[in-house]
Amino acid sequence: MSILGLKKKQPKTFKVKVITMDAEMEFSCEVKWKGKDLFDLVCRTVGLRETWFFGLRYTVKDTYAWLKPEKRVLDQEVPKDSPITFHFLAKFFPEKVEEELVQEITQHLFFLQVKKQILDEEIFCSPEASVLLASYAVQAKYGDYDPNFHKPGFLAQDELLPKRVLMQYQMTADMWEEKITAWYAEHRGIARDEAEMEYLKIAQDLEMYGVSYFAITQNKRDTDLLLGVDAQGLHIYSPNSKLSPNKSFPWSDIRNISYSEKEFTIKPLDKKKDVFKFYSSQLRVNKLILQLCIGNHDLFMRRRKVDSIEVQQMKAQAKEEKARKKMERQILAREKQMREEAERAKEEMERRLFQLQDEARLANEALHFLQLRSEETADLLAEKAQIAEEEAKLLAHKAAEAEQERQRLEVTAMKTKEEKRLMEQKMREAEQLAVKLVEQSERRLKEADHLKQDLTEAKDAERRAKQKLLEITKTTYPLIAAYSTPPAPPEAADFGYESASTRLDFKDSDMKRLSMEIERERLEYMEKSKHLHDQLKELKSEIESLKLEEQQQQAGLYSLRSEARGYTQEPVYIPHSNRNSAYMSQMAFFEEV
Repeated sequence: MSILGLKKKQPKTFKVKVITMDAEMEFSCEVKWKGKDLFDLVCRTVGLRETWFFGLRYTVKDTYAWLKPEKRVLDQEVPKDSPITFHFLAKFFPEKVEEELVQEITQHLFFLQVKKQILDEEIFCSPEASVLLASYAVQAKYGDYDPNFHKPGFLAQDELLPKRVLMQYQMTADMWEEKITAWYAEHRGIARDEAEMEYLKIAQDLEMYGVSYFAITQNKRDTDLLLGVDAQGLHIYSPNSKLSPNKSFPWSDIRNISYSEKEFTIKPLDKKKDVFKFYSSQLRVNKLILQLCIGNHDLFMRRRKVDSIEVQQMKAQAKEEKARKKMERQILAREKQMREEAERAKEEMERRLFQLQDEARLANEALHFLQLRSEETADLLAEKAQIAEEEAKLLAHKAAEAEQERQRLEVTAMKTKEEKRLMEQKMREAEQLAVKLVEQSERRLKEADHLKQDLTEAKDAERRAKQKLLEITKTTYPLIAAYSTPPAPPEAADFGYESASTRLDFKDSDMKRLSMEIERERLEYMEKSKHLHDQLKELKSEIESLKLEEQQQQAGLYSLRSEARGYTQEPVYIPHSNRNSAYMSQMAFFEEV
């Protein structure tokens, strides 16, 4: 045997690209590998143990098919491209995600696939449910909501809602983001796997969740029905309604499913019920329907049995893992809270430090300002002290002068009192004199009135005497001339005439004498009145000067006392006594006289 014959032939390989929901992987496969070999390699690479939900799907012409595990990969109708592309997807869906999905990677793959189906509108979802699901998707991606970090617009690049929902309402992207953020803020404290599980729990209640639809006919001519295959059983739909089935066949009521070429037959468990037959247009689709029916029915029966040892171990490990992660999350949450509290305390301390620094700076500035002010104040106080000392000396000097002035004023006041007493005595004398003069004037007035009356009577008598004399004269001389009587003796005539003349002359002399005496007395009275008036004026001026001098002396004495005491005050006017008021009234009377 040659050396070359000992060498083992290298197996031929082909390239495969596997696309999961969040990654792409390339493998180099041997030609003899079956579908199970490639599937197990992908599961080991992903770390997936719940393999019964998944499969490798590839595209064939205008439909798709699942890689069969028992046949070689290259013997199936896979594309001849290099590398061959497969999609690692969930082939079967659980009835209750919370109970059946054990591994976190399983939950994550289901979450990504269901989310994509909802966004691609393969699963119908109402707008309200779409917003709620989007909020859980954001929580799974970004964690807890932080308004300081998650600013408006942080969801602008994320596809969260189906286009049908966006077109249904006239709302802007900011308005949708505001609605999603409002729900997102309420999910604080939920971990990523919990948020994804909440997403799946809501999605599994949707009518189109986990349903694979196929076009069928109830006879060979029409194509007016849809067949739906899911974890619950088989459902018949109208072509325009994928939400409410017209007829359903639960797995528990199905005894057998068979097909012959394009004809499918569903036999109920109850033999009394009719057998349901339908037709499919393609043989490849019939095989796919049969695969899905067999797989979903196996899982349906498996759920009703006791879990295998492998599944129990997986659930126990998953439970321990969840407990450990929950504890880690709690520890992390406490540490995060402590860190946040420490950061807040640090920020508070820094803020307090800045505040204290500002206060210290302000205090230093204030201290410096106070030092300057204190120096200025000290200089000012020293200057004021010097001025106060000088003022004290000046006040002491003024106090001494005021004391001297006070003594002088007291002496002057004593003199003034003596002079005032003398003036009062003079006033009393003047009053007495004035009273006497008034009495004399009254008496003189009475005498003048009597004299005037006597004078008037004398004038009247003289007038009557003259009138009688004229009458006598007129009657005497005409008679003498008429009768030519001899003249009377001259002696007698002369005597009678002289007697009358003497009598007349006597009357005239008395009147003249009386008039002269009256005139003389009037002149004397006028002279005395003038002299008295002058005396009264002089007395009045002396009294006014004494009053003014007394007021000035009192004001000066009061101001000197005030300066001696260290303060000033308005001078107080001291009114005169009632006696001075009597003097003023008497003086007014004298002036009238």
